[in-house]
Amino acid sequence: MKVLIGCEYSGIVRDAFISNGHEAMSCDLLPTDRPGPHYQGDIRDVLDYPWDLAIFHPPCTDLSVSGARHFTEKRINGRQQASVSFFMRLTKTDIPRVAIENPVCIMSTLWRRPDQIIQPWQFGHGETKATCLWLKGLPQLNPTEIVDGRENRIHRMPPSPDRGKLRSATYPGIAAAMAEQWGRSARC
Repeated sequence: MKVLIGCEYSGIVRDAFISNGHEAMSCDLLPTDRPGPHYQGDIRDVLDYPWDLAIFHPPCTDLSVSGARHFTEKRINGRQQASVSFFMRLTKTDIPRVAIENPVCIMSTLWRRPDQIIQPWQFGHGETKATCLWLKGLPQLNPTEIVDGRENRIHRMPPSPDRGKLRSATYPGIAAAMAEQWGRSARC
C-alpha cells in the first residue's frame, strides 16, 4: 500500500508503516528528523500521486482551543483563516482513505465533529493528550494497551526552542496502531 504521512517531520508514523511492509513517505516543510523517504516541501505538491492512504497532521497552532485566548489576533492577521483553509484542502483530497489528526480545535465547530478522540494512555503511554481523528474510509482505532499513571506532561512542558516539535510528535504506540489497524483494513 502507498501511504502519505503529511505534515510529519518526525518520521514516527512513516516508519511504523514501513515496518509493517508498506511503501510510505512523510512530507513536511521541515527536514525529517530520521532518515527515510521524505519530501521536504508543501504537501499540496504530492497530493495527486496515487496514494492508497494518507494521514495528515496539519499545524494546530492557529486551530487548537488551547490557544483560544489568541483567536482574535489570529483572525485579524488572517492566520486562522489560512489554517482552516489548509485543513479543509486536506479533507477534499481524492485519496480513498484519509485520517486527519489534530488536538481539540475549532474544526469541530467550523466543519464537523471528529469521528474519534484518542488518548496516548490507550496505546501504552501514561499520558493525556486528547487527539481528534477525522476519518474517511478508515475504521476507528482500537486501543492496544490501556495504561495507568496518566499525567498531562505535554501541557506542563517548560518553554524551550524545541517545545513545539516535542508537543506535536506522534506517540509510537499510536503510530503502531495506525500502521497495524489501518494498514490491515486497507488490504481487505
